[in-house]
Amino acid sequence: MKKILTGGIVTFLLLALLGSCMGGKDSSKKNSNSSSEPSSSLQSSDHSSSHSDKHVAKKQAKATKKHVQSDNELADLNYTSGAQAFTYVNNDHANLKTTDWKYNHVIYSNLDNLNRTSAGNTAYLESRNVANDSLRSTQDVKPTGWHQKFINREAIINRGHEIAYSLSKGISVNGNYEPRLQSGDQNNLKNLFTQTAFSNQKVQTIYESKVRDALRAGKNVIYQVTPVFKGSDLMARGVHLQALSTDNTLDFNVYLYNVQPGVQFNYADGTSKIDHNINVPTPAGAPSFSEHRNYNGEHYHRHHYVRDALIAGAAHHYIKRHYQRKYERHYYYHPYHRHFYGYHRRHHLF
Repeated sequence: MKKILTGGIVTFLLLALLGSCMGGKDSSKKNSNSSSEPSSSLQSSDHSSSHSDKHVAKKQAKATKKHVQSDNELADLNYTSGAQAFTYVNNDHANLKTTDWKYNHVIYSNLDNLNRTSAGNTAYLESRNVANDSLRSTQDVKPTGWHQKFINREAIINRGHEIAYSLSKGISVNGNYEPRLQSGDQNNLKNLFTQTAFSNQKVQTIYESKVRDALRAGKNVIYQVTPVFKGSDLMARGVHLQALSTDNTLDFNVYLYNVQPGVQFNYADGTSKIDHNINVPTPAGAPSFSEHRNYNGEHYHRHHYVRDALIAGAAHHYIKRHYQRKYERHYYYHPYHRHFYGYHRRHHLF
């Protein structure tokens, strides 16, 4: 009896001990699982946060890169009808150094192997470089991609100056300042490119005025202009302008699209065709030729190439009218009456 009782007690104790061990393992396993779950959740959260930060950083890098474009990248930009005719580069801050201004001169780069002004020109200007517009003369240089047309008696392309006539008084074709030269740069192959009338007269003029105003205020300015060509195109897709005064009060960096309202260009050779679907809004501050005044209220002269075309057209009109009067009508003027009256026809008509 004692043996049976003793055996039962031993069996009970063994079962209790075994159950305790199994419970400890389960508890340990549960604790292990419960402690590992937050860790896994934390790792997942860290991974998600890291991925999100990388995504944001990547987007910011893209946004920054968008404003730091080389001329090759600018050439890949395509103009969309209705958009502004210019875009800012490097957040509108020049990639120039004030310490580079040493003395008054212009660096006219050599033409490339296609005779284009693709390398751009850099001017180191001061107040004495502001030129008198009345000394302009007729230009006959034909830059690459030159195919002139007139729409409503208005030229669609200009001989666009990189360093404007009005900013280059006294600068020789070699880029040196010579006091005897009173006009600005003209007929310089290294300083001209085929530019639309709109880009030249409505957009680039705004930025040239900013440089001119800074010079008149006695500031020294570094001004760089680079026509931007794509591949072997003969007509520039746009023009890259940037300027910086030595006191940092003037600072801009922009890219102007070489576009014209109502005209589509083939930049490969410069030919064009009318396309009324191309709409280019006039930027704020653009001069109005109808009023013959710019946005500062100062008298504004048309560029001489447009002026010459208008003069030629007007001359033809007045010459024709003169001969019509001479051969068709003979007017009498009564000395006592302040008006014309009567006429008789000639037998030979114009």
